[in-house]
Amino acid sequence: MRFRIRFNKSRGQPGRGTVDHVWRVFAGEKEYLAKQVVLKTICHSEKEEKSEDWNIVCEGDMTIDKATSTITIDAHVE
Repeated sequence: MRFRIRFNKSRGQPGRGTVDHVWRVFAGEKEYLAKQVVLKTICHSEKEEKSEDWNIVCEGDMTIDKATSTITIDAHVE
């Protein structure tokens, strides 16, 4: 799966996580908020279409540790 990771500029606001939820991770149309993101795959930067926002983009498999609010993306292994 392809992921886009972006800094959460609206953290701490209603529905946008706590002030510690500094990352937005997009998997298709679904968005996840996280305190930490661990990337164990090849990544690159990419400008969001029709926007001034930039993302870190990568492909792999995502796991979520809800206890620590950490998202890990590992390289996809077949």
